[in-house]
Amino acid sequence: MKVELQNLTKIFPSRNKKSNEEVIAVNDFTLTIPDGKLVGLLGPSGCGKSTTLYMISGLQKASSGKIFFGEEDVTNVSPENRGVGLVFQNYALYPHMTVKQNILFPLQNLTGKDKLPKNEMIERAYEVARLVQIDDLMERKPNELSGGQQQRVAIARALVKMPRILLLDEPLSNLDARLRLQTREEIRRIQKETGITTIFVTHDQEEAMSISDMIIVMKLGIVQQVGKPQDIYDDPTNLFVAKFLGTPPINVFDGKISGGKLYIGEDAVLDVKGVEDKDVFVGIRPEGFVPSDKGEFNCKLNNVEVMGRDVSIVSTNSASLNPVIRSIVSSEYVKTIAEDQETIAYSLIPHKVFIFDKETEERICF
Repeated sequence: MKVELQNLTKIFPSRNKKSNEEVIAVNDFTLTIPDGKLVGLLGPSGCGKSTTLYMISGLQKASSGKIFFGEEDVTNVSPENRGVGLVFQNYALYPHMTVKQNILFPLQNLTGKDKLPKNEMIERAYEVARLVQIDDLMERKPNELSGGQQQRVAIARALVKMPRILLLDEPLSNLDARLRLQTREEIRRIQKETGITTIFVTHDQEEAMSISDMIIVMKLGIVQQVGKPQDIYDDPTNLFVAKFLGTPPINVFDGKISGGKLYIGEDAVLDVKGVEDKDVFVGIRPEGFVPSDKGEFNCKLNNVEVMGRDVSIVSTNSASLNPVIRSIVSSEYVKTIAEDQETIAYSLIPHKVFIFDKETEERICF
């Protein structure tokens, strides 16, 4: 099911009686989410991603704008009639019910022509339980399950109604690191097997990039960039997006453009012909550094961290806005670094270097 958002805005009234200043949680959000895709809403806390999700579900009423499921305008349709499945951050399972009863609950509340025979309800409950691999846990109660198992129960309960849209609000935030990795792969598998258009909210960029067909980066209620994860990583539209995506994060420097060259400190690091002279921010991805005796960019060497296949070189530079510079290079470069070496020179890979206007923080292409 295609989801189309047209100029979607959500404004909350002020809680400050003195200022009466309204809070714009989502500001003029316009987007089309293709049918059958897994889409990540990504951004820091307070950016409006969960509010957007709840407007799509119908739990929050939009201040203005429209929401379409396919060709149907569902802006004013009640949540129970939108055909959505919603998985909350805390799973919201009924503690006194078994797994089977939790999954059956949405079907038991159907009325009229939608009501199903009991045997069909049970058959459907076991079908989704097998899909999320909990069919052997059906007689247990939530407190007898691990966090990952509870999360699967919540997904099964959302899927049992055969929703048109599946919505996940921070689905992995309550899990430990190892379980997060396993469960996000499960979410991707379930989404592919069902083909249901799925929108999930997260602040974890690695999580969003690893399983999404498309990500939407938000800041203060405004969409910053939409696209495939790798495309956004390789071609960020502004400094916020560049800094938000990437592990380790992008290295940011004070720089300037003068006479067709890009300078970081006193070092002329790249030719940027045709770009006007100005002060800029320079972002360099960790994999954009190549150690070289003839390198144009000089740094003070702090430490070399060997991580098996790759090596993280930790260095500093007075122009860096990060506490340290992290560059990821092949392990073969370890042999070229002397134990008593105090400085290191880098050549830069041009397509891993981004320039941003210092006032607007928008990307300057070169």
